[in-house]
Amino acid sequence: MSISNKDQLDSDLLTSLPAAAAALSAEDRAGLVNALKNTLQNLALERSDILETLSPQVRKRVDALRELQGQHDELQAKFLEEKAALEAKYEKLYEPLYTKRYEIVNGVVELEGVNVAPVDQGDNKGTADEDDEEALEFLKEIKWCRVNDPKGFKLEFFFDTNPFFKNSVLTKTYHMIGDDEHTLEKAIGTDIEWYPGKCLTRKILKKRQKKGLKNAKPEIRIEECESFFNFFKPPQVPEDDGYDIDNDTVEKLQYQMEQDYEIGSTIRDKIIPHAVSWFIGELAENDDSEDTEDEDKDEEEKCKNKPSGPKKSARAQAGQGQQGGERPSERNQE
Repeated sequence: MSISNKDQLDSDLLTSLPAAAAALSAEDRAGLVNALKNTLQNLALERSDILETLSPQVRKRVDALRELQGQHDELQAKFLEEKAALEAKYEKLYEPLYTKRYEIVNGVVELEGVNVAPVDQGDNKGTADEDDEEALEFLKEIKWCRVNDPKGFKLEFFFDTNPFFKNSVLTKTYHMIGDDEHTLEKAIGTDIEWYPGKCLTRKILKKRQKKGLKNAKPEIRIEECESFFNFFKPPQVPEDDGYDIDNDTVEKLQYQMEQDYEIGSTIRDKIIPHAVSWFIGELAENDDSEDTEDEDKDEEEKCKNKPSGPKKSARAQAGQGQQGGERPSERNQE
């Protein structure tokens, strides 16, 4: 591999790692970059070796197929360009509807037979953590918009004045790479300005020293907490080389990366456009029924494949865990 190609590989790798990789220490994060870089370098070398081993006749066919692939890519680029223009057109058409929805939810406009007051959702608390619910009561609206330099999208969470933090808007921006914008470069979240003693993402624990120690100060320990507001603390992309990381750690980080982007795209594509359907439970019921159907199909397949004799299989099958992240409460989705 040439030096220029290697430098390009390093650059592409660093820009393609999602922000969730920085959940580890700086040394471990750097090790992740190094491990993935080595893997990609090996793949590039294998591809080069395969081309060199092809016969002239097969190589000629491969070159013709690559030319067709180039033509396909040109058409796809035009498709993506027209798709982006069409989406931008309808985003402008959606905006007045979202504005009216906001005014109805927050009691800005008066409806016939309805008092001018924000919607009271009663006991509908959704799935947010209990410690978050009070803060999320001040959430008034969620919007999203495209960003073009670099490409990606931004989520905006608008809050009333509240006793938890100073910010009136919290944002999460996803920077994507590639023409199809399917590869995450990094994510950037708002730095929340918590009021003293109100931070929901960490708590300070004080441990008293043993008796008999005079003038001993209590041991102070900071503990991270599970919270919806951790969504706005995406780690930074590692930049330095380090030691290798085992495959289990790489797979775990890959899962975290996918989950972070999945939550953001779900808010953009499902929660914001269909907030009222989530609020009254229509879409939640559909999701539950789809999960039940999938489980029934799995049970049917197991019954079909079950051995007819008394002999049991010597191999145990491992179940797959469900993926997913917490949804904001139904009130906040509107």
